[in-house]
Amino acid sequence: MNSEPRFTIEPSPKRIRAIVGKETIADSIATMLLVEGYSPVYYFPNEDVRTDLLRPAAKHSNDPGRGDAAWWSIAIGGDVRENCAWSYPDPEQGATTIARRLAFEWDKIDQWFEEDEEIFGHPRDPHHRVDVRPSGRLVTVAFAGETIASTRRGLFLFETGLPPRYYIPPQDVRIDRLAASPTTSICPYKGTASYWHLRAGALGAEDAVWSYLDPLPECPRIKGYFCFYPEKVDRLEIEPPTSLAPAAAT
Repeated sequence: MNSEPRFTIEPSPKRIRAIVGKETIADSIATMLLVEGYSPVYYFPNEDVRTDLLRPAAKHSNDPGRGDAAWWSIAIGGDVRENCAWSYPDPEQGATTIARRLAFEWDKIDQWFEEDEEIFGHPRDPHHRVDVRPSGRLVTVAFAGETIASTRRGLFLFETGLPPRYYIPPQDVRIDRLAASPTTSICPYKGTASYWHLRAGALGAEDAVWSYLDPLPECPRIKGYFCFYPEKVDRLEIEPPTSLAPAAAT
């Protein structure tokens, strides 16, 4: 079995910002996106990070395929967030494009932005797809000897690297067998999911059903907008972001 680490590293064309409290810790249009598994990571150029707000941490780690990582904590006044950022001063050969760049623990940053939109969960893999297709194939769900759902008008969701999911319209579900749960989860590709428990007689299953009540709009947002081929106009320029405060060397 091949145990070699599998990841890709590529430049991101987006403006990426990381904010803690009221401070913008990082702001860059030159990040590198490392994709390994389900949660990609942005790596910022040192000059696009407020390194004056970082403090060396005692933590060190070693990551297969990347090498030894040095860690930093974020200190903003009395707000200290331990082991919040890391970098590879001398990465292995397959990861030299992230040498001395800084990455951040996602959940230790208050807000993340791609351009002017706040994002949640983790960055998206640019090669990850979510395709939804209507299907007349019969979908049936049974629980505790009962048919809980049955439909020929389901939506089949195909997502890269994950098994197909089958979404059923509420009119074809035994709603009386569902009990609302406080559980929620965030998918960067679909939005925030709400959950329900299944109840049938004395039997139950916790968080067995989910739905996106207000999914991410994505492409429908661009309705009515115009886009131009850069090669068919004389000039198409994008204003760079305002520079950060001067950064201290690390």
